[in-house]
Amino acid sequence: MALRLVQVNYKARDDAALGQFWADALGWGVSSEGPGVTNIEPVGFSWPDPTAVCIDVVRVPDPETVRYRVHLDLATTSEAHQAELVAHLLSLGATHADIGQGDVPWTVLADPEGNVFCVLEPREIYRDTGPIATVVVDCADPRAMARFWGEATDWIVHEVTDDHARLRSAAGVGPYLEFLRTSGERTWWSRAHLDLKPYAGDDQAAEVARLTALGATVIDVGQGDDVSWKCLADPEGNELCVLSPG
Repeated sequence: MALRLVQVNYKARDDAALGQFWADALGWGVSSEGPGVTNIEPVGFSWPDPTAVCIDVVRVPDPETVRYRVHLDLATTSEAHQAELVAHLLSLGATHADIGQGDVPWTVLADPEGNVFCVLEPREIYRDTGPIATVVVDCADPRAMARFWGEATDWIVHEVTDDHARLRSAAGVGPYLEFLRTSGERTWWSRAHLDLKPYAGDDQAAEVARLTALGATVIDVGQGDDVSWKCLADPEGNELCVLSPG
């Protein structure tokens, strides 16, 4: 039994507009599974597949009440590509963001709804990830988070220290999942959390029970009883959803 990290879920005032921003930013396509939900994935992609972690944008009445600890880092192949990508993102409606990063080689931006993300300088480790280099989660204890997420998913722990942990799909493709040690309350916005999906034939309830045994907590975020997913929080309180198998 294992779960796959299949998508990053953004809460938004305008799912269609924010979804189009991210589709244009990544060079991906847009679809919709229903009103208020915009799906962004590579053109011709057969979901789910470890070669990409997709994006779902979900419209909610008051996204300002949501503050998560997840953000995206985008990959570049050269300094020229980084500059071109930043210029392209600004033309799409992104803005520069100051989160106290100081003089760093990456560029910090916010999307049109204020979600912070980074455009990285070229790094060899991210040369084959696709446009999303890594999904980053701020945390207090990267070692503990690597243990939990490494057992919760079929992703492999590639590196772990007191300050940083890095995981990737067992297939060795797609973006990384990284945990960065941070101190204090984060002041900048992100409305993104992670969605996990069981394999076809696996049991959703059994997977939820397995996660709770690992230290997760079942939570109520107002989702009601008629939804197909289950909401949990990891051991540091980061929201995640377990989708239906398939």
